[in-house]
Amino acid sequence: MSPASSAPPPDRSRRGDGAGPPPDARRRRILGWRGLALGVLGQTTATIVLVGPSFLIPLLRDAGYSLTLAGTAAASTSFGMVLTLVAWGALADRRGERLVISAGLLGAAAITGLGVVLSRAGMLAHPLSLICLLALAGAACASVNSATGRVVAGWFSRERRGLAMGIRQMSQPLGTGIAAVTVPAVAALWGITGFLVLAAVLAAVSGAACWAGVVDPPRPARAEVEDPDDLPTGAPSSVNPYRGDSFLLRIHAVSALLVIPQFTFMTYGLVWLMDVQRMEAHTAGLVVGVAQLVGAAGRIVMGGLSDRAPSRMFVLRIVALAAAVLTGAVAATSLGVMPVLGAVVLVLASAASVADNGLAFTSIAEAAGSRWSGKALGIQNTGQHLVSSGVGPVVGALVTAAGYPLALACVAGVPVVASLLVPRKDVERD
Repeated sequence: MSPASSAPPPDRSRRGDGAGPPPDARRRRILGWRGLALGVLGQTTATIVLVGPSFLIPLLRDAGYSLTLAGTAAASTSFGMVLTLVAWGALADRRGERLVISAGLLGAAAITGLGVVLSRAGMLAHPLSLICLLALAGAACASVNSATGRVVAGWFSRERRGLAMGIRQMSQPLGTGIAAVTVPAVAALWGITGFLVLAAVLAAVSGAACWAGVVDPPRPARAEVEDPDDLPTGAPSSVNPYRGDSFLLRIHAVSALLVIPQFTFMTYGLVWLMDVQRMEAHTAGLVVGVAQLVGAAGRIVMGGLSDRAPSRMFVLRIVALAAAVLTGAVAATSLGVMPVLGAVVLVLASAASVADNGLAFTSIAEAAGSRWSGKALGIQNTGQHLVSSGVGPVVGALVTAAGYPLALACVAGVPVVASLLVPRKDVERD
């Protein structure tokens, strides 16, 4: 054996491009929970940047924007994010999570910071310039979606991974809630510039914290094989996991379908409570806020439950069926004015419609393996956002043509189809 072949491999675990010496159990727990905390911080910040423009719509309308143009500006961050999700995920697969998370957040800080300068100079007065700026910020923030999921999947064992991913997914409704409180307030005082300053400061702080504190989880060495049939069970693999079976594609399809009831309630829940159940606007808003909180808790509970269940797929199928039943209950409640019952079933249906999110993310990360999970999570997010973009107009057209009871009954059928597509068994690759 030559001296070169007998030398120990370099420790590249921080960068994530090789297999270094595994940390002991205590250090692994510390790095895992620290990575999760910073992942929640990063994802919450990214969510504020992404959904914050939605709370600028009243300001934009006062500035002369039409409702359609204001809505386009509000959605521009999501447009930018969809374009870069897979690319950021692929970069995380190759270069590591710490680099990707930090680069995206610091990039978003630089873009929104530039926006502050342009806004002060009056160069964001044209709608197109604002839309392009927000789209670039969304494209940068997309880095967090895939890479923080990889950190959780890499540091936490199978017995705790579902709970950890549920906590990580809680950051999205948390960020939405924070944006709902802070963005209108700063916009009322300082206009669009106020939101851009808020976004720049939060993204800079979060990006710096993630660069300082996130450690890439160790990865198995690459397997020099071309045929997945040549791999022993549990062996690490760089083989495309989409070639071996349909597990990942089925989970993508299930998640895309379950986005439909989720975004139906997010888009029309407030209006349904006001128009059908005759609630006052502030009461309806309170109910929707409670639904967000219950949904966030539901993600954590379902994640913890999946850790203890024999199969995550069993829990995912139960969640899909629960979403179908509860959405059907909302459709039935639409037949009359029953505000208390309506509020209860809407909260439960909204919570069930989002409870699958952490389960699906965990399953995707496990089935894709460390070499492909970034790209797979990027594909997962891209599919969900593409489907969600059509929910508003399609469901709105259904309500206009057939009324809430029939429209929501159609929506209730979607999770039934999703439950039939859920794979029978879990899949896990190194």
